[in-house]
Amino acid sequence: MDGTISLGIYDQAGKLVRVLHQNAQLNDFAIGADALVTRWDGKDDGDQDLPAGRYHARGYLVGPLKREDLGETAPPPTEIEANMVKVRLVRNPLRKDKRPIVELGIGSNSDGSYLKTSDGLPLFKISETPNVTHAGMAAKSENAVNIWYDDGTSVHQFRVSNLDQMMAFDCGDFELK
Repeated sequence: MDGTISLGIYDQAGKLVRVLHQNAQLNDFAIGADALVTRWDGKDDGDQDLPAGRYHARGYLVGPLKREDLGETAPPPTEIEANMVKVRLVRNPLRKDKRPIVELGIGSNSDGSYLKTSDGLPLFKISETPNVTHAGMAAKSENAVNIWYDDGTSVHQFRVSNLDQMMAFDCGDFELK
């Protein structure tokens, strides 16, 4: 499966403490005998050293998602404010489980807005518009969502489809000393 990789580091409570890779290409990793290899400096997203302890790495391979810009629009219905949608992913061939389900939401920062997992791992850039004041999303179909965001001057709508072209992976636990 082709795509980009988003990888996060999580503490023992399951809280995302570092986005190690976001929309990374395969060549951003070293190729090992049976794995992709990357390094972590033991810091959180605020560039602070994390305490010694057990951490966990997991992420997503994000396949060829399609983003459509639907332009300026009226504000979405108020019930869309919850902005979490469940999506069934591609089954990881290394695991014996069924196709997993992930909850997706919308995040934003000074670089724009993006699809993220419910625990905060950014997966796919939606827009480069900074400082979104609020956003919402709703399922359009089993593998597509409509997204609205307000930047304080207008409401803009996007549709992201092919959401079922993502695969979760788990890198396991490791000890930070």
